[in-house]
Amino acid sequence: MPDSQNARVAVYLDFDNIVMSWYDRVHGRNTYSRDRARIAETPIAPEVAERLQRATVDVGAIIDYAASFGTLVLTRAYADWSSSVNADYRSQLVARAVDLVQLFPTAAYAKNGADIRLAVDAVEDMFRLPDLTHVVIVAGDSDYVPLAQRCKRLGRFVVGVGVAGSTAKALAAACDQFDSYDALPGVQPADGPEPSEKKDTAPARRRARKKATDPGADLLERALRLESDKEGDDWQHASAVKSLIKRLDPSFSERAYGHKSFSEFVKAHTDVAEVDESGNVVLIRLAAGRR
Repeated sequence: MPDSQNARVAVYLDFDNIVMSWYDRVHGRNTYSRDRARIAETPIAPEVAERLQRATVDVGAIIDYAASFGTLVLTRAYADWSSSVNADYRSQLVARAVDLVQLFPTAAYAKNGADIRLAVDAVEDMFRLPDLTHVVIVAGDSDYVPLAQRCKRLGRFVVGVGVAGSTAKALAAACDQFDSYDALPGVQPADGPEPSEKKDTAPARRRARKKATDPGADLLERALRLESDKEGDDWQHASAVKSLIKRLDPSFSERAYGHKSFSEFVKAHTDVAEVDESGNVVLIRLAAGRR
């Protein structure tokens, strides 16, 4: 794998594919096809809105995961953004500097051509931006196999992300690394408890309050989880974790939280992380209660 300290990453999301696949993962195989008409006609009807809410895609988790490989040079999401389902995500995507590529389906149930447009743009970017080291393809369609193979032949490290159960095995095999969206840090498992269950309400409120009151702790935990998942080890170099935090939030500064150094910032969050300064390199890992 190219040096992660100098890695430059391009991200391409077949957004319709991920939204539909996750809906099917949450509600059952082929349910999106059966619910498509109701979703298009009455998206705000209580029952429809509740089913869509339960199958909401965590855009932030995808972008954060991609950022763990290096600096995001470009991020594009392909979909029909006039669709009410996709329109709900626009503000989130724009807030994460994602370029929204509009696709106009020729018929209500026709293939939207995202795979063709995405592949053409990606190959063009490989030649236009020769310093790209990683390509992240967020999709599950086997039509992307030739794209993954071409990017590898052009010397890029190809990462695939798709929904479990809806990803072609050929696509996973064509990538250098493939991870399930279901397993990304921060994504609630599809078979997890419903948000409406009473026993989970209080913990959810506590987590929400913690994130609202201490965004630094949230950033630290996300970065540690992403780095640990990527490297396969609990202990991580403090410098690598800080670099990842800066990619997750370019405005981050430990001084803004009242600390003179990053190590001091980490030590102030003992509920999130542990520090090992016994060697020449400062190492940190998630606190025991978080692992």
